[in-house]
Amino acid sequence: MPSLETLPAWQTLVDRREAIRATRLVDLFDADPTRFDQFSLETEGLLLDYSKQPVDTATWQALLALAEACDLPAQREAMFNGTAVNSTEDRAALHTALRQPAAEPGPAGEAIHREVMDTRTRMAELAERIRSGEYTGATGKPIRHVINIGIGGSDLGPRLVLEALAPMVDGPAVHFVANVDGVELERALAVCDPETTLVLVVSKSFGTVETMANAHEAMAWLRRRVPSDAVIERQVLAITANLERVRALGLDPALALPMRDWVGGRYSLWSAVGFAIQLGIGSDCFEALLAGAHGMDQHFRRAPLDANMPVILGLLSVFNGTLLGRRSQAVVPYTERLGRLSAYLQQLVMESNGKSVDRLGNPVAVPTAGAIWGQTGTPGQHAFFQALHQGTDVVPVDFIGVIRPVAGERGDPLELTAHLFAQSQALMQGRGGADVPAARACPGNRPSNTVLIDALTPERLGALIALYEHRTFVEAAVWGINPFDQFGVELGKGLAADLKPLLGGAPPETPLDGSTAGLIARYRG
Repeated sequence: MPSLETLPAWQTLVDRREAIRATRLVDLFDADPTRFDQFSLETEGLLLDYSKQPVDTATWQALLALAEACDLPAQREAMFNGTAVNSTEDRAALHTALRQPAAEPGPAGEAIHREVMDTRTRMAELAERIRSGEYTGATGKPIRHVINIGIGGSDLGPRLVLEALAPMVDGPAVHFVANVDGVELERALAVCDPETTLVLVVSKSFGTVETMANAHEAMAWLRRRVPSDAVIERQVLAITANLERVRALGLDPALALPMRDWVGGRYSLWSAVGFAIQLGIGSDCFEALLAGAHGMDQHFRRAPLDANMPVILGLLSVFNGTLLGRRSQAVVPYTERLGRLSAYLQQLVMESNGKSVDRLGNPVAVPTAGAIWGQTGTPGQHAFFQALHQGTDVVPVDFIGVIRPVAGERGDPLELTAHLFAQSQALMQGRGGADVPAARACPGNRPSNTVLIDALTPERLGALIALYEHRTFVEAAVWGINPFDQFGVELGKGLAADLKPLLGGAPPETPLDGSTAGLIARYRG
């Protein structure tokens, strides 16, 4: 596997780098007033405008040649068909199989499809029993509240979806608990009736420290407050790949929903991890979410590279971050419903592609994933947009807007959308001239993409999330890295387990560095 910097296609881009940096976006539009038509496309209810990127036809052809040189089409097909693309753990990455239609087994094969459909059927049946009131708590009362205890991919995806689709929630109220500091759990318990509360414990290993600590607290609360010996069996449901630990905790294995080792946590909201979503919005809406993601899967798999939305976004990310050295990216949705999106993408992109070795274990010679951050507009305009417009760092922005407002919500959609379009225009055009004081001048020439969603429905949300999943895969394919492991996450967890006894007063078994020793001493007083 040749490294990126040795590819002639990459060298072509490197040779063009200074000319690209000197390119003015306004000049590209002056030279071609129809530029938007060439550098935009629409699929699955999403419009992508990437005309405010400093690419001309020659640069774009060079980026497409790079994708071919990295064998992106073959890498893409390997992921879809169940090849062990997670090479360090010898696993497939089959999140796309989770959203295959029931009648279409898909490229991963019949066996995987049967597993997926068996779980999906169980989820739908149990969700309907809970939502209808047929399934009750230990004292016979219907379930009115759900506490989803999980962290990382077991939290961020379902939380994003239920916040985005909140107007459609017609089931139990769902509360999310991720942090181990106790604040989220305390808030959830304060508004829940223990006799009508179902606790979901979501952990692939069923050993995630933060999740299990919160689960034990929630279970103790149920035992104290519900006059029934059956409360834990009845009102605590495991979503995991480790049934032995389910039994050890005193939960009902027959009630547990399975997770698979061929789906990573940050790609898992489409699986049983999304059960909280299904409880909130119902199985029909959950299926629509899957259908929207599947539509984007089909587009990614079948569309030619030059008309492929995830490919375009992935190549532009490499173009800005690796070639031009723009090491962070802002994501700014112009709807509070997508306020959780930047946090979700932080895990998706930075946990997937924050790697410094390639798939063969060799050091990567070019920068990989940069920082993803953001906030909703218009609040972001009164926070960090000053730096976007006049700061010394050029930060590419993904603007995300919704054409049709969410039904029943107040606000001025014309005002909101005017701000959205104005910001990308201002970043491109800037403000200057002899009559503009230096302090008021804005250099402009700041790149952005705009994604317009025709309506914030389950289908469109599914397509949007899948779009960014596949964008992340494209980046990894070009960089030659494995986006499906996360060994860096494990390092800190292991050290935390070693330090916890020391915080309680135990002596260290091996010498500590001076900083850690000093912090522990100060903590212990």
